[in-house]
Amino acid sequence: MSLPDQAMEQAAPSRPPGRTPAGDAAWGWLIGILAGLLGLGPWLVSGAQLPLQNLWGAEVVPDQMPVSLLPLSQYELTTIVALLTVGGAAAGLAVRIWAPARRRLVAWCAAGGLLVVQFTAAIQSFTVLGDGLTGGTMAGLYFAGLLAGVTASLAAALVAHLLLCSTSRSMAALGAGLVAVPFAGWMVEWVVGFVGHINVPVAVPSMAHWVPAILVGCALAWCGLRPARRVAVWAVNLALLWVVPALFISVNYVLGTRVLAGDLQEMLLMSRQILAATLGPAGGAAPHVLLALVIALAGLGAKSIAARRRPDVPTFPST
Repeated sequence: MSLPDQAMEQAAPSRPPGRTPAGDAAWGWLIGILAGLLGLGPWLVSGAQLPLQNLWGAEVVPDQMPVSLLPLSQYELTTIVALLTVGGAAAGLAVRIWAPARRRLVAWCAAGGLLVVQFTAAIQSFTVLGDGLTGGTMAGLYFAGLLAGVTASLAAALVAHLLLCSTSRSMAALGAGLVAVPFAGWMVEWVVGFVGHINVPVAVPSMAHWVPAILVGCALAWCGLRPARRVAVWAVNLALLWVVPALFISVNYVLGTRVLAGDLQEMLLMSRQILAATLGPAGGAAPHVLLALVIALAGLGAKSIAARRRPDVPTFPST
């Protein structure tokens, strides 16, 4: 090898092993698959038995219900939202922390792995549900309603993933605000999965009640207020902290009322009434929004003080 060739080889940057497009894609798929399983984790550790169904075709006890990878039930719709969206958020956060050079490739491969897990869980669960339900119009409406809810949850999981793996702080902060409330429910489901609904300590849901406000406050402090367009991120996240819990309460209350089963007009009327009540002053959302705002402003103040105390680093002109 000639001397010029040796010099060029030494000057060329070495390419780290395992950083080929195929390798990055494989890691992306693995991240998505593991994140999807992590999201379903609380339900899987509980035994993953389909909840008892009002329209089941046979009389069975809970232990005789078949295995279902999603807790398909009108009483568990918000739990399904939590299991799926947290999986999407975990995939996006993993890609963001890794920050690979081929970020777009890894992000979409992770989305593919995530959706493989979640679609597989949905198909298996709806197959089991469809095989066991009685026939008739009510069973068809029930099946279709759950399918619509799961489809919307899958879309929300993908949105959460893409927001959190974005290079933009604003988009990532929006993703954190989107999953803050489902994440709190997901944490509680881990406790339920290990000890059961009856044995959950009272302190667990009480503490989880404040988790979304803490997450939103930390996300906003990390996001900051500069440039000025990030003010919109603050407004949207605080609005989500106000609206999403009210939506969850309304959905749980209306779908959990068997008296209204099948009366769609009455269910819609009651849902509007409950939603209006929970969004009002009596809904209790104001303390959570205030806590998030206080945490965010305190975080900004701490960052400002730390920046002032940081010694100036001299800069040198590049050659």
